[in-house]
Amino acid sequence: MGTVSGIAGGRVTASVDSDGAQLTSLTLDGGEYLWQRDGRWWPRCAPVLFPIVGNLRADRARSAQGEVTLGRHGLARIHEHELVGSGASHLTYELRSSDATRPAFPYDFCLRMTYRIADDALAQEFYVENTGDVTLPFVVGGHPAFNVPAPGCASDFSSWHLRFAEPWTYASPTISTETGLLDFGDRFTLLEDSDTLGLTHELFDVDTLTFEDVPQRTVTLVGPEGHGMRIDFDGFDYLGVWSAAGDAPFVALEPWCGTATRTDEDDVFEHKQGMLFLEPGESLTKAFVMRPF
Repeated sequence: MGTVSGIAGGRVTASVDSDGAQLTSLTLDGGEYLWQRDGRWWPRCAPVLFPIVGNLRADRARSAQGEVTLGRHGLARIHEHELVGSGASHLTYELRSSDATRPAFPYDFCLRMTYRIADDALAQEFYVENTGDVTLPFVVGGHPAFNVPAPGCASDFSSWHLRFAEPWTYASPTISTETGLLDFGDRFTLLEDSDTLGLTHELFDVDTLTFEDVPQRTVTLVGPEGHGMRIDFDGFDYLGVWSAAGDAPFVALEPWCGTATRTDEDDVFEHKQGMLFLEPGESLTKAFVMRPF
């Protein structure tokens, strides 16, 4: 663990660990909504995903700059980030390419993560800048996991559900539990003209549910008592939904700009689904908002 810093605003507080720039607490009126790193199921809370989401085939890919060798979800989550800005209601962390990152990812970059509380919600912002002299390929994603049931609720996991902005029909690609690769040719139906997906632990026997083009880029995790978490993720084309195998009392809602390697993709890094590109000196910002209720 690195250094944990806290912020507050209105009814909401949050804490972030400089190790991985990982959100470690998100409370509303003192109740903890964020999963608290219990190693019996999952020892993380909300890792930052960069410069990949999910897995590469055998953790390797070819790129214009040489071999990329990255474990699941990339390198941002395993490095210390520097706190470069702070205030009562915001924190900004920075990770720059270095001799520690280039052997795995042979590109120069600056990644800044900002957490900002406003209007009883927490925004998580990704800023990526190409600090090198060649095109930078990458994706970003979030991985916050939330307690189910939420604080103050006594309901069973299976009485909770995901609510979408409108009825739709969707079938998720399957994911290999051995390789972590996505098979878009083998899908299973999750929704049929419905705005509600009921949750069960068995639903996650397939590992992660992968959604594309979620209506209005918003989803709400809610239980029968009317409490839960809404995520608004405009600018992110994919959403992962995951819980650890067994009876883990949490659900991760993961806005992604890309996905794990598809079974029908080659191993060229630049060809990965959802890949973003920045020319030297260019930058971009993506953000999603977590609203506990």
